Amino acid sequence: MYGYTVGDAAHTLKRMSSSTRRVGIAVLALAVAIVLIGYGFYRRDVAAAHARLIGASEVVTTPCGPIEYASSGTGPPVLFVHGAGGGFDQGLAFGAPLAAHGYRVIAPSRFGYLRTPLPADASAAAQADAHACLLDELGLERAAVAAGSAGAPSALQLAVRHPERVTALVLIVPAAFVPRPDGAAPLHTPSGTQRLFGTALNSDFLFWAIRRAAPNVMIQGLLGTPPELVARAEESERARVAGILDMILPVSDRRLGLLNDAEITTHLERYALERIAAPTLTISVADDLYGTYDAARYTAEQIPGARFVGFAEGGHVFVGHDAEVTNAIANFLLLIATHPPP
Repeated sequence: MYGYTVGDAAHTLKRMSSSTRRVGIAVLALAVAIVLIGYGFYRRDVAAAHARLIGASEVVTTPCGPIEYASSGTGPPVLFVHGAGGGFDQGLAFGAPLAAHGYRVIAPSRFGYLRTPLPADASAAAQADAHACLLDELGLERAAVAAGSAGAPSALQLAVRHPERVTALVLIVPAAFVPRPDGAAPLHTPSGTQRLFGTALNSDFLFWAIRRAAPNVMIQGLLGTPPELVARAEESERARVAGILDMILPVSDRRLGLLNDAEITTHLERYALERIAAPTLTISVADDLYGTYDAARYTAEQIPGARFVGFAEGGHVFVGHDAEVTNAIANFLLLIATHPPP
């Protein structure tokens, strides 16, 4: 030990420095490899998202502007109006059980979503008129209308502005007006929603990265659902929730619609609900983080003869109640078809 010289120390330090550099280079190389692999997965997933949309819809020219839509099933028509982050593909997916029950599901992309452009007037009233224009283009005088979440304002306006076109109205976790104490906003904003609008919804890559790295952030902030409900749900329900998130890609093609929905749902107004003549069913869940339960119940109370179905838990995407929601809608539409109002 006493024979250890300054030269020996310098040599040791040099070896340690060289070793440290090699470790640093290895760590950097590993990090780069991970990023490249991750980016490769991103490119794969976003390409698959685009491929899923190609050829799956068509765009028709109407007096209300171009409207993208798709349809599935045969039977009485149901116009399925998608929610925030959707498009015709979300409408088809959510309406698939109705198609299986013997209905023709017609799923448009609302203003600013996918291939339906955002017009200068993108209000709920203008969107309702566009729904009527689509029915005209398809040669349909009347249809049942089912709307989820942020699709509810235009569906309600369709029933108010064009009552002769709506045979029945179904509102699922609706973004709708409800009076609250001290003039509070009708809808709540879940924790993390604003941060996601500033990050994930700005970029396909950021959306994909957060979706993969922190899915619970999106389940709560975008889907308005307590993540713990999803964690303890059956595998089929976990897969359904994952599919809802994955379907938002490419978010870049839905961003204008999302921003427009945020503007409309932040300034919800009370429509003339007492003028709605169509038989109406509203459905919501008490622990929906967007607070649609009160809105759905209030809407049913204000529309003559409307029914309200509520669940205690399940969040905005009604985890654990998908089959019950489908059955409630199918039974309601069947009742209207077999016992139409006078």
